Amino acid sequence: MKITLNTSTIKPQSLMKKIDLAAKAGFDGIELWLNDVYEYVGHGGEVADVEKALEDKGLFVPCMIAMRGWGEAEGFEYNIMLDEAKRRMELAARLKSPYIVATPPFIDTDIRQISRRYRDLLRIGKEIGVKPTMEYISFFKSVWRLRQAWQIVLEAEDEDATIILDAFHTWNSASSIDEYRSIPVERISHFHIDDAHPSRPQMQQIDPDRQMVGDGPIDLKAELALLKEMGYDGCVSLELFNQELWKQDPLDVLKRGLDRIQSILPD
Repeated sequence: MKITLNTSTIKPQSLMKKIDLAAKAGFDGIELWLNDVYEYVGHGGEVADVEKALEDKGLFVPCMIAMRGWGEAEGFEYNIMLDEAKRRMELAARLKSPYIVATPPFIDTDIRQISRRYRDLLRIGKEIGVKPTMEYISFFKSVWRLRQAWQIVLEAEDEDATIILDAFHTWNSASSIDEYRSIPVERISHFHIDDAHPSRPQMQQIDPDRQMVGDGPIDLKAELALLKEMGYDGCVSLELFNQELWKQDPLDVLKRGLDRIQSILPD
């Protein structure tokens, strides 16, 4: 398995600093947020600068984040969302990312509609050469459980349809890791690794409650062992949104995270 960094873990840093720190800490790759790239270009930078920085630091991009609004938009706004999704896919393709995250609606939305819309994203992705990958977010009101996201992937009836597994969202939604077994390994785009707050109950936590690997109640070692048993050899990506960690030395945070992941990876 390759160990990668989702840059939300050190969110306050600039885009170029995030790339530099990921390389210095020893990560294999880096999940970039599209809005970071947009902001960099908006302040006078060039996408070519980002391409060069990734090449110079020896980092690959396993996935880019994210496309939003596509699941719930109505009427002419849906066409606007599809146009924006296309632009984001084109940027992901330029940075050689095979996947781009399809974020579900925050509001309660009919699953069948989301499935239809996801098929539209997959169609556009085929034209561009990037695969939209479906995520579940445990504190959202639409797709908040693993089985819902997997249902959408199945209903897409497309071999490019995939799902992101996320330890925090699996635990926080009271989903079972045994559900992983029902997913063919080739349908798993990547695995987000993160722990949960040790003193707050399931189904009541949100992004800032995510904890450093090993600092919470999730049996991450068991999840990684199960993934290996299933034949998974893709990316394990550190994804935290912890504001207390943002205040700490970012390189120390990244080295700690990498060390802890390495210590629980199956042989």
